[in-house]
Amino acid sequence: MERKPRPIQIVQANEDEHSFELDVAALEKILLQDHIKDLNVVVVSVAGAFRKGKSFLLDFMLRYMHSQKSRSWMGGDDEPLTGFTWRGGCERETTGIQIWSDVFVVDKPDGSKVAVLLVDTQGAFDSQSTIKDCATVFALSTMTSSVQVYNLSQNIQEDDLQHLQLFTEYGRLAMEEIYLKPFQSLMFLIRDWSYPYEHHYGVEGGNAFLEKRLQVKQNQHEELQNVRKHIHSCFSNIGCFLLPHPGLEVATNPCFDGRLRDINGDFKRELAKLVPLLLAPERLVEKEIGGNKVTCRDLVEYFKAYIKIYQGEELPHPKSMLQATAEANNLTAVCGGDKPYIAPADLEHFHEEFREHSVRYFRSVKKMGGEEFCQRYQNQLESELDEAYTNFSKHNDGKNIFYAARTPATLFAVMFVTYVVSGVTGFIGLSTLAALANMVMGMALLSLCTWAYVRYSGEFRELGTLIDQVAETLWEQVGAVC
Repeated sequence: MERKPRPIQIVQANEDEHSFELDVAALEKILLQDHIKDLNVVVVSVAGAFRKGKSFLLDFMLRYMHSQKSRSWMGGDDEPLTGFTWRGGCERETTGIQIWSDVFVVDKPDGSKVAVLLVDTQGAFDSQSTIKDCATVFALSTMTSSVQVYNLSQNIQEDDLQHLQLFTEYGRLAMEEIYLKPFQSLMFLIRDWSYPYEHHYGVEGGNAFLEKRLQVKQNQHEELQNVRKHIHSCFSNIGCFLLPHPGLEVATNPCFDGRLRDINGDFKRELAKLVPLLLAPERLVEKEIGGNKVTCRDLVEYFKAYIKIYQGEELPHPKSMLQATAEANNLTAVCGGDKPYIAPADLEHFHEEFREHSVRYFRSVKKMGGEEFCQRYQNQLESELDEAYTNFSKHNDGKNIFYAARTPATLFAVMFVTYVVSGVTGFIGLSTLAALANMVMGMALLSLCTWAYVRYSGEFRELGTLIDQVAETLWEQVGAVC
């Protein structure tokens, strides 16, 4: 006996481990049926925050698909709404990702047949889901759908756009390197729209409202500009539909079961425009990946590939970008405080090797924000590595006993040379030169005593540094002559 059509859970959420698993058998049973497996697929998915009426909307889509040739596809006034499970209240209903067990075969105006799949998703931002959970569900549904309906309440807030940026970036990372727009159609669906005097209900008012919301302005903060540029770069087509409130009976009656007689007339009129806008044969958008049409058979393989990525560790966790900087700590193993002095040439060789490895690692890790954004952090990484090398070089030089003794040795040498010069010039009667040599010898002796005091007491360090610099200059000049 054939089972009644129903929602099938294909992506199951493990709430304890905050992970997701694909029910391959259930997915294949639906999509690999002989009459649809080689048809191009149209995937309409609804996503957004929990308890905002996603499943409720999908059930009207089901009514349309069952009766789309009828002008009264919405059903009778006393007909309860069935299909994807939904209910009133404040607790979540759907978890993971569900698809309708019946795949609808539709004849398009050009004579081709397509398979239409309806997808319901777990609501975001409930009390049991992490940001990664929400991002995974939204990204997976966006990657596999040809039309993603982003279900929002009352308005498009800035945090709605920021969440969309995060979720779509999470999806784009999983799709490897893509230079075209990775996703197809995005429909902002604004529920309970309360400002019809500013923008009328429906798609025209919605698109006018959306254009203002997504406009990039010169006086906007860079962060706000980047959010809008990112959204435009991700989707081939973006639209918006403004839907009125369904009425107090729907919102407050715990016994409401979806009967049309309990729903506000404005809501029903706009709903009658919205659903055909998404599902009418001439409006259907076939799923494409990399510019190629996707069949039901292909979609199974894409689901398998994408879920593996989200089950693995390829995608970034909050601190993974900082791990590249930690590669600089390899130099500690080479010339740390408990290591002996190393030749400067060898230290530079190690630095270049570790620097190249760190940058290569940084480039290989999947990162959010795009190439331009990541280049800024690569430059910062390279700067920090060079600064670390400079510090390690100074630390290494400090462990060279001859380098540490360079200043007193230089001053002793100056004192010895000026003492000899003073004696010789005084013996032959060049008293002026002898006096000058004695003065230089005295200054060298005073500098040596001062340097020793600075090293012993830690006071007047700037003066000690100046003496070191003068001594180093003399050392290098003599070395160059020799």
